[in-house]
Amino acid sequence: MDASESTTEEREPGPQPPRRRGRRRWAMDTRPLRRPAYRRLWGSTIVTAVGSQLTAVAVPKQIYDITGSSAWVGAASLAGLVPLIVFALWGGAIADAMDRRRLLLITNSGIAVTSLLFWLQAFAGLESVGALMLLLAVQQAFWGLNAPARNASIARLVPEDELPAANALGSTVMQTGQVAGPLLAGALIPVIGLPELYLIDALALCVTVWAVHRLPSLPPLAGTAVRRAGVKEIAAGFRYISGHTVLLLSFLADIVAMVLGMPRALFPQLASQTYAPYGEGLALGLLFAAIPVGAVLGGLLSGTFSRARRHGWMVIGAVVAWGVAITGFGLSRNLWVAVAFLALAGVADMVSMVFRGAILLSAATDEMRGRMQGVFTVVVAGGPRLADVLHGTAGSAFGPRTAVAGGGLLVVAVMLVLAAAVPALRRYRV
Repeated sequence: MDASESTTEEREPGPQPPRRRGRRRWAMDTRPLRRPAYRRLWGSTIVTAVGSQLTAVAVPKQIYDITGSSAWVGAASLAGLVPLIVFALWGGAIADAMDRRRLLLITNSGIAVTSLLFWLQAFAGLESVGALMLLLAVQQAFWGLNAPARNASIARLVPEDELPAANALGSTVMQTGQVAGPLLAGALIPVIGLPELYLIDALALCVTVWAVHRLPSLPPLAGTAVRRAGVKEIAAGFRYISGHTVLLLSFLADIVAMVLGMPRALFPQLASQTYAPYGEGLALGLLFAAIPVGAVLGGLLSGTFSRARRHGWMVIGAVVAWGVAITGFGLSRNLWVAVAFLALAGVADMVSMVFRGAILLSAATDEMRGRMQGVFTVVVAGGPRLADVLHGTAGSAFGPRTAVAGGGLLVVAVMLVLAAAVPALRRYRV
């Protein structure tokens, strides 16, 4: 552990925020919304959280309508993942080398133009899977460039003690979009048609561009060395992670939880076998919705935990709670009990996201925050996809319930071993 990290982990706690009473003790902490710049950034997220989900539904639906093949839908997902990973890492380096507001303006405009092109091809009846996959790859590349700059900017818009609250506000909006967006898409397609979903997303992104335009300039801090955003800078970001144990463990905690404990690949099999008496369609919908709904609930009640100062212990506890909840889900034969366990897992995931995000923003220097957020984007995007492969294979070999419960137990065991073996995360506090 280097000297700067030791100072961060063992420093004396700052002044305690005033205690809240009554409902305000557990309701969402909205202090960051008092700050106009953060409020604009968060407000733009509300609009795009739902709009982006409309496109996320429309693309696989259109590909399936053209091909009649789920394999093509899966291939399209991979076509989007590769550029997301590459450009998220590069975007993190760019976010550390230029004005983040300017980068957000460029990338949000690019995403909006891509959504407009999605609409044009659908409106023209092109029916080209190749064109759809190309547009998806371009869109995900722009998103990979955008996400690190957006997330890294938060630490410049709110003080350190409000970072957990700011992360809870943003994560709650995104999780709400994952629930409301697909439901809205399903309701709108029979009424206005599929092409218009792309157009709505493009219009929503125009609101985002306007909100970002009103943000203050966010150039590299004075005294930061001028650098190019190349492979050397990306490699420096990974060296920075390896030299800061807290940051490394924050990434490992998410990888442990998602790769070992995200069972969504087994939801169709569980819905058709274990929970078939409840109706396969109902079971499948509830299983997919339960974790986001739990995350939204956790966000709405984030006042109960957002002021906690022992961020490391909060991450450890949240990941262990996720593993316990997933284990309970795997052992449940009753659909409603299973959904309840998944919702609890969603609450735990929200707590983990809030404090992992806060650690990344507070433990890293500003000149490294973009690259840290780039790696964070890759981990968040890649972990569940690796879990799909792992759980799909394990479910075929051992049965879905055994695979789910075993994965949950592994999460608990591995996280506890990491926490015991490496004290840096346990000691981290603000």
